[in-house]
Amino acid sequence: MQTPSIRAEDWYEVVPFAEGVFLIHEPWIHPFFRCNMWLVRGAERDMLVDTGLGHYSLRKHVPMLRERPVVCVSSHAHFDHIGSTHEFDVRLAHPAEAAIFADPRPEWTLAAGYANEEMFMVPPHGWDSAAYRVRPCPATAFVEDGDVVDLGDRHFEVIHTPGHSPGGIALFERATGTLIAGDIVYDGDLIDDTFHSDKTAYRTSLARVAALPARIVHGGHFQSFGPTRLTQLVTGYKG
Repeated sequence: MQTPSIRAEDWYEVVPFAEGVFLIHEPWIHPFFRCNMWLVRGAERDMLVDTGLGHYSLRKHVPMLRERPVVCVSSHAHFDHIGSTHEFDVRLAHPAEAAIFADPRPEWTLAAGYANEEMFMVPPHGWDSAAYRVRPCPATAFVEDGDVVDLGDRHFEVIHTPGHSPGGIALFERATGTLIAGDIVYDGDLIDDTFHSDKTAYRTSLARVAALPARIVHGGHFQSFGPTRLTQLVTGYKG
């Protein structure tokens, strides 16, 4: 009996979340491995934070990513967040992980340990764990702590959040209290034991994001949450 698989046209789902904010995800991946991709529409350009696994083309199968200029921002360089980053002309990232974006080896992106059949509820058509590779996606420009991603009418401050990985960043819109947190904090088990994690830096980064006047937190995985849950997650961290 042939193993079921999911076609490209059924792989992605777009969920309107708030005014001008959309969640793009891959619903056939188990939640722990499933990257939340956040699209924010601006007056002059859109911002896409992270790009998922990359087995199927993200731009080809999510039409709204072809409608307007897109600034693609990488929260960090792990495989589940940068699989389709190469498809975008403008790619922003923190310089601490520049070498990984330029040469995304499986051991550097964590694909060597995690990119396998166990990720999926149902795998995509043609999936082969042994053959999976992230395509090089060198940053076209770097962003550092305090820089601003300007969408015209919306402005997101870059918050450098090392700990999960050295070049992790979050993006904070003060006008709305919107925090796009990447993998420094989400509503699940926080990962601080990869080959380039740093628990001391993790604690410092968590304290920084907890001090922000956030009203809503969009993490790199799992569901979004408010400031009370952010406080709970930060105070509950045992690293």
